[in-house]
Amino acid sequence: MGIGGLDREAHVAEGTGAAAAPRTLAEALRARGDEGLAALLRARPDLLNPVPNDLTQLATRAGTRGSVVRALERLDRFALQTAEALAVAPDPAPYPVLLALLTGDEGDAEIEAALPGAVALLREQALVWGEDDRLRLVRTARELLSPSPQHPSPTGLGPTVAEATSGMSPGRVQEIIAAAGLPATHDPVSAVAALTGLFTDRARMGALLDGAPPEALAVLDRLVWGPPYGEVTANPAPPVRWLRDRGLLLPVSARTMVLPREVALHLRGGRAHRAPEPVAPEVAVLREHRPQVVDAAAAGQAYTALATVEELLKSWDEGGPQVLRAGGLSVRDLRRTAAALDVTEQVAAFWLELCHGAGLLASDGEADERYAPTPAYDDWLDLPPAERWARLVAPWLASTRTPGLVGGQDAKGRALSALGPDLDRAAAPEVRHRVLGLLATLPPGAAADPETLFARLRWERPLRGAAAGPATESTGPGPALPDDLRSRLARWALAEAELLGLTGRGALSAPARALLNLPLAEAASPADEGGGVEESVAAERAATLLAPLLPEAVDHLLLQADLTAVAPGPLRRPLADALSVLADVESKGGATVYRFTPGSVRRALDSGLAASDVHAFLAAHSRTPVPQPLAYLVDDVARRHGHLRVGAASAYVRCDDDTVLGEILADRRSAALGLRRLAPTVLAAQADPAALLEGLRAMGYAPAAESADGDVLVTRADAYRTPARTAPVPVPDGPPAPDATLLNAAVKAIRAGDRAATAVRREPAAPTPAGSLPRTSSAETLATVQAAAMTGSAVWIGYVNADGAASQRVIAPVRVEGGFVTGYDHTADEMRTYPLHRITGVAELADDQV
Repeated sequence: MGIGGLDREAHVAEGTGAAAAPRTLAEALRARGDEGLAALLRARPDLLNPVPNDLTQLATRAGTRGSVVRALERLDRFALQTAEALAVAPDPAPYPVLLALLTGDEGDAEIEAALPGAVALLREQALVWGEDDRLRLVRTARELLSPSPQHPSPTGLGPTVAEATSGMSPGRVQEIIAAAGLPATHDPVSAVAALTGLFTDRARMGALLDGAPPEALAVLDRLVWGPPYGEVTANPAPPVRWLRDRGLLLPVSARTMVLPREVALHLRGGRAHRAPEPVAPEVAVLREHRPQVVDAAAAGQAYTALATVEELLKSWDEGGPQVLRAGGLSVRDLRRTAAALDVTEQVAAFWLELCHGAGLLASDGEADERYAPTPAYDDWLDLPPAERWARLVAPWLASTRTPGLVGGQDAKGRALSALGPDLDRAAAPEVRHRVLGLLATLPPGAAADPETLFARLRWERPLRGAAAGPATESTGPGPALPDDLRSRLARWALAEAELLGLTGRGALSAPARALLNLPLAEAASPADEGGGVEESVAAERAATLLAPLLPEAVDHLLLQADLTAVAPGPLRRPLADALSVLADVESKGGATVYRFTPGSVRRALDSGLAASDVHAFLAAHSRTPVPQPLAYLVDDVARRHGHLRVGAASAYVRCDDDTVLGEILADRRSAALGLRRLAPTVLAAQADPAALLEGLRAMGYAPAAESADGDVLVTRADAYRTPARTAPVPVPDGPPAPDATLLNAAVKAIRAGDRAATAVRREPAAPTPAGSLPRTSSAETLATVQAAAMTGSAVWIGYVNADGAASQRVIAPVRVEGGFVTGYDHTADEMRTYPLHRITGVAELADDQV
């Protein structure tokens, strides 16, 4: 039955009388309530930009290719399989036909239970419309999902008999039906119908196949689940000829045959999909731990994350590596950073991107552009540890930057570098939230099996993997990484969550639950996600839960006789900063080991400390007596420190002991410095002061720099900072989800515009073409609106605004004066004033209209 046959069809709605079945998607939307329209706009926010003028425009926009593709990408596997089945079903398709395509001849209780929900979802998102007796897939979705030689159907089905024989000669069609044992017909249409009837009749089709050679059945077995196309030679084998002669294989070209859809469905037992998946796969538990153990492990990793970020940015305190011309960090600099942090390059890229995403690291924007910490880093250091952690993980959750891609290549074969362009993937935030949300569905302390987690994500968004780029090597142990982008994002999200302390031993921690607005006492269901708490409040809750789990900062050291000091825990910031100048880190862990060397002690003296200050510092912060070797080291370096003075001549060296200067001149290692004696106690150098200092120190001396006034120059390492920078903004994955206020306003505006567009007008003397604005003279316009103002009735006007945009409106004039008409605009649902000269014409509404 054609679409026109719907004109007189009716259905009985609950609580109402008979109503005509919708003939178009616009009519189906018009029959919805406000909640239904709001649900559509919430599920497909791209339809709101800009707000449609009426429901006809909304339906048109909902059928555009870009919008339909976005909607299909967000369907779960069973909803998508339902849409794919509708694409190969007759149009329109009754609900029982759709059910049979999904369950097959044997039936399936799970599919029967899940199908109403899938159809309701497709109908809610305006991908399907019509009542259950006439389900229609929107035309664009049918074009995308229907089988064709260029784009095979995901079902693996081919064209129908009618489609495959559309270009075939009538004589050849008659030969096929004769070979199939059917009587001849008088025209090709009835012949195709007879062949289709044979292929859809289970009993007769079974009898036909019972007489097929075994080799022919083997050919059908290879094609039945797709792809349905196969190449043949000019002289095909007897089994293929047997199938071709009876229409079980139909030619689409000289060398290609196709299995008709009706034949494939018979061989499949009526099922459109090999493996329908009506139920989401469960996420299995890999191992279980006590929740307290998980929280403790996560807190330890959170502390390590803070220490790693501090170590990284402190190493770039005086300016980091240069920015590549194309943007990002060079491979050599990334390798150096990884070596300094004692991690792999992939993990180093993650820490860099984390600092960048949190606004702690940026390029300085200078001509010789390089990376450096931002002023926000200093503010971050002043926060308590738990709050610093929250400032890192909250941006990570929302960031579209994907450090796992570093080391791979983009679509043009160019290498992807850390901190560089082309690392944004719009799906990353949604995948991170969903991975953590799925972990929250497990019992507290339970770690998920990654393979089942990936399978669940693929079921929820089967089409999103189509955006996957080139495969990237994974890091660390674990199961094989699937190729689709969504699974790779999930794998990286699991690893990064563990590095940040959101998970401990693979299980979700209590602070992570708070950050995600999930219940803390028991596992959450997916519907609990995003509980409505503001992100800042959720971050504060997470920090509050983490704070008591972090180790307490200590204010003392344990000095040892081998010139080392042990920090039995995290040091308080003033102590840690001072010790980092006086000693070098030898090993890290729960207890950090520092080593004192002549170079480190000299570094402290260069910063302005005296030997007495160093002794006092060590005595004040050590729980053990200061070892004699350490005291001797400090005194020995201090005694030699500043004995030589270096200044700018180009550079010079002066010393009260001319013998020492003579030794320097006689040392062959000083030749590169270009030294010559100016006076018994002064040497001039061709090298700059910094190079001269380094050269003399390499020769075993301990020179001190001096100012132009001859005073010892204190060389504190002043921190280099970029100008104030904002954190990078995530790349949106389509329009943002509208809030309730916007949805209510949009639905109200669309309803009002639709009332104006569908209002019934009185027939004018001269008929107005459909879709055009009313046209009346200035005098007729003025007289009509004045009469409407006097009687309090509404009129239909055509209006052109100052930008030249034309629209039609329904207004109830209240006042007409000074060349303006003021009235209640039913389209905008507010009082407005319109210049009369911009009104193209006016017409009265029918008596039963607003």
